Amino acid sequence: MMKKFNSFNAKRSAAAKAVLSAGILSFALAGCGSDGKDGEDGKDGVVGVNIDAAKSVNAIFTNATVEAGVVTVDFKLQNDNGVAVLGLTKDHDLRFGIAQLSHVTEMMGETEVDRGYQWQAYINAEKTPNPDWVPEGESHINPSNQFQANVEKAGDCETCFVDNEDGSYTYTYQQNIGSVVEPVEVTYNAEETQRATMELELSSFAANANYDWQPSTGTTEGIQTRDVVSIETCYTCHQPESLELHGGRRINIENCASCHTGTSGDPESGNSVDFTFMIHAIHKGQERMTSTAEGMVPAPYKVIGYGGGVHDYGKVMFPQKPAANCAACHVEGENAPANADLFKANLSNTACVGCHTEKPSQMHSSTDCMSCHIEEGYARSGVEAHGDATKAYDVSKNYSATFSNIKPEGQGLSFDVQLLDDAGAPIAKEFIYKLGYSNPYIVVSWDVDADYPAYKTGSKYSERRISLYDASQATYDEANKTFSVVSANIALPADINGKSFELLPVVKTCFKKGGYGRPLVEPMSCYDDDGVTIAGNAKAAYIQDEPMRFIWNNGQSEEPAVARRSIVDDAKCHNCHGAEFYHDSNGVNCQACHTSDKAVKESERNSGKFDKPTSFAYKAHHAEGHYLKYAGVGSKTVVKTDCKTCHTDNGFELGRSPERVWNYPNLETLDSTGIFVSSDAGTCLSCHQKYLDDAAKSHIVTNGGILDGTSTEDVRTRAAEACQTCHTPEKVIALHGH
Repeated sequence: MMKKFNSFNAKRSAAAKAVLSAGILSFALAGCGSDGKDGEDGKDGVVGVNIDAAKSVNAIFTNATVEAGVVTVDFKLQNDNGVAVLGLTKDHDLRFGIAQLSHVTEMMGETEVDRGYQWQAYINAEKTPNPDWVPEGESHINPSNQFQANVEKAGDCETCFVDNEDGSYTYTYQQNIGSVVEPVEVTYNAEETQRATMELELSSFAANANYDWQPSTGTTEGIQTRDVVSIETCYTCHQPESLELHGGRRINIENCASCHTGTSGDPESGNSVDFTFMIHAIHKGQERMTSTAEGMVPAPYKVIGYGGGVHDYGKVMFPQKPAANCAACHVEGENAPANADLFKANLSNTACVGCHTEKPSQMHSSTDCMSCHIEEGYARSGVEAHGDATKAYDVSKNYSATFSNIKPEGQGLSFDVQLLDDAGAPIAKEFIYKLGYSNPYIVVSWDVDADYPAYKTGSKYSERRISLYDASQATYDEANKTFSVVSANIALPADINGKSFELLPVVKTCFKKGGYGRPLVEPMSCYDDDGVTIAGNAKAAYIQDEPMRFIWNNGQSEEPAVARRSIVDDAKCHNCHGAEFYHDSNGVNCQACHTSDKAVKESERNSGKFDKPTSFAYKAHHAEGHYLKYAGVGSKTVVKTDCKTCHTDNGFELGRSPERVWNYPNLETLDSTGIFVSSDAGTCLSCHQKYLDDAAKSHIVTNGGILDGTSTEDVRTRAAEACQTCHTPEKVIALHGH
């Protein structure tokens, strides 16, 4: 029968097929029977993306509980569009941490001292130094057994992880926190804030999360916190990927803080990895010094990582100058972390020792900094001391220069200038700083809407900057505290009328230093009685005042200067560098002197090898800390491949200044003339000159660039660049890794 059915002739009529099918179906139904009830509805399908196909994953804790010491957390995963991420298993690289925010006291002699609230991890291990990881002869380490906070792997437990099949998950910790006595004793307190942390590492990215709550009430609001610094503040200087640590799995600053606890250390170096200590010691970098009987000596902070790699943070160059502005990282105000002002609380010595070591001077015999360094105490508090170090710079932000009587004089110009303090009062000459090459300059420029004056006789920056202490060009009227200037070296161009003109004050004034006895930081004469030697208690800070800019029309006019194209975001420079960059730090006006066509120089003086450009672009791109890929200090903490780190959104757009010409070294002859390069090609050479191969050179020349110019005029005659046709800002970023 089966054989006959299977060989049913497909050519038979459709009607015959229908009759046969209906008969078979009726027979089948009659055989099954029915109870007359509809079946139950199936589960609704879940809209989501599988974790192994997800392009982004965000982890969010939704609840946490503690029952008899057993911690259970609920969390969900979703992508950047809010779509559920499904399919997480315990066998993914999934780890959990748990810590308590404990109130800490410390015995200093016979006195119990309040140290505030600090994180203490429940999961710890005692680590012994691995002798194979300790480099022979390495300085500033003391290998010793250390405790280290840790996390637990979900994959180590068969029953702890539950997939709720809707993008939400539940995890029960393996570590019971009810009675932790070793290797580090932690006494669970349901009234104190607990923090659950999670880290999930996938093939191309990681997700971190944390959840703070009070077990006694279950609440997350109005509980004790210790949130001091925002990761967004770190990103002011650091690229986000440079802070993807421990192999890229840890990216959340809250997770860092609750794992790098006060009891945690690095066994191979013997150094603490407490978060507060570690961060301050790292950022102190090259300037971390300790006092010995023979004087101050370097005290680099070192950690030996997994596998034996030495992380020598003594090479770090903290860009903030002065390196005393706590507010650079501890940002207060709107949207600030809840405890952003904790650095003012005088509760801990840890940050002090992290920066200043246990022996900042021979007078210090205790590491209990707070016993002396408090308001109304024997010595200045941290807030007072750091405030004194930055006060001169803060006050100078409101200093200014007023120019008048600006007019042509011979081949140059003349003008009067008064320097004014924050109250608008004129500043006397003796308050104006001069030492060695550091002079109070007024820098004169034109064509500021383009690329500043051409570098030639009469307009070189050394001729355009006028020292107020140069008696051949400036006289001082003591009665009204005014300098009258007649330039001796400037040659204004014949077509100066109609050009955008600039007078830039690059001037330091002096203030009393703070210190022992709390002297008031206030303006003072820079000099001892001889009028030349800088007073020992004087420090200097640059006036921060915008240049005076206008359209030259036989001298000063009321017509405003034309603004130069947007290139660098000054605020980004200040956010990372603080009050001073390198020299002449009145804003970011480096271009006024370091023009694109400024002459090449010798890296080694009197070597006869002119191998170094001097343009602002070259100096900025190659500055240590900006150019870590090839020529950096090896700290590997800053990745500068995103042009927008420094530039405005369109600040690296090509084709905007076709008349610009660059001066670069001739790498074959290293002669003092160098080569002259066209505008967009020169931009690329500011980083890539020594790496250009023949194919790259051919590409530049084929598309209208000049790499072998003999003069500015030669380049302008021949250049016909079309770089911007293909190299849009978006493609420039992509080519640089973003």
